[in-house]
Amino acid sequence: MDDARVRQVAAPFQAQFLLLPLPTPPPLRSAPFLTSSCFALFPSGAQVVEQSVLTVVKAVEDKLDEEIAALERLDLDDLEALRERRLQQLKKASERRTRWAALGHGEYTEIAEKEFFATVKASDRVVCHFYRENWPCKGFRANSPVENIVKWKITLLMSCSSQVMDKHLNLLANQHMETRFIKIHAEKSPFLTEKLKIVVLPTLALIKHAKVEDYVVGFDELGGTDEFCTQDLEERLARSQAIIFEGETSISQLKTSTRPQRSVRQSETANSSDSE
Repeated sequence: MDDARVRQVAAPFQAQFLLLPLPTPPPLRSAPFLTSSCFALFPSGAQVVEQSVLTVVKAVEDKLDEEIAALERLDLDDLEALRERRLQQLKKASERRTRWAALGHGEYTEIAEKEFFATVKASDRVVCHFYRENWPCKGFRANSPVENIVKWKITLLMSCSSQVMDKHLNLLANQHMETRFIKIHAEKSPFLTEKLKIVVLPTLALIKHAKVEDYVVGFDELGGTDEFCTQDLEERLARSQAIIFEGETSISQLKTSTRPQRSVRQSETANSSDSE
């Protein structure tokens, strides 16, 4: 059969197929792994946080219940023993503070070079500030007005640095009775400065059990500026265990006003401006 005959026979059937309606596609369905039941297997971030909080709360409640049960089991003899133990602790703490006060703790004082060794032997913790008021030294001679200006600026800078450190150490001495805070004039103590290798001023020598454990040299570890806050210095001393640091800084508890505080250098500049 030739091609023409084949097309003639197939033509009616082809027309019928063209008139047939197209099949309707099946409705879209979500994949099995995206169903709500599957989402329940993966909790959201809020649910995870809530579960963690509930776990912590449950642990705290259990601990409190245990402590309450222990207190309920105490009899009069146990309570009396606890009371006596607490009184002994308070007595020892009072005696320790009295001994510290007798040694000069709680104050920021200046000592001479000959008193240094006796001072560090008497106290377990000592913070010693080596300073210098008049700088450059007495042998410095200015040969020009420019050198005079440089000398005046350097002298003012060293004086302000000493005052800044004095201000912060005075606050810390009042807050940390466990540590003795002292200062020594470096120029008047040549033997001590050479023995302890004091080169940069100001320098803090952090001493424990009559041995220098660490140094705070200049202001590099305090932000590189003399406008650091007392809390920065307190945390630095605590890292070397020169003071006892318990949680929140004690200096922050003294801040009762949000008014910004001027630095010592700013006060010095303001006073000089007023005088002019």
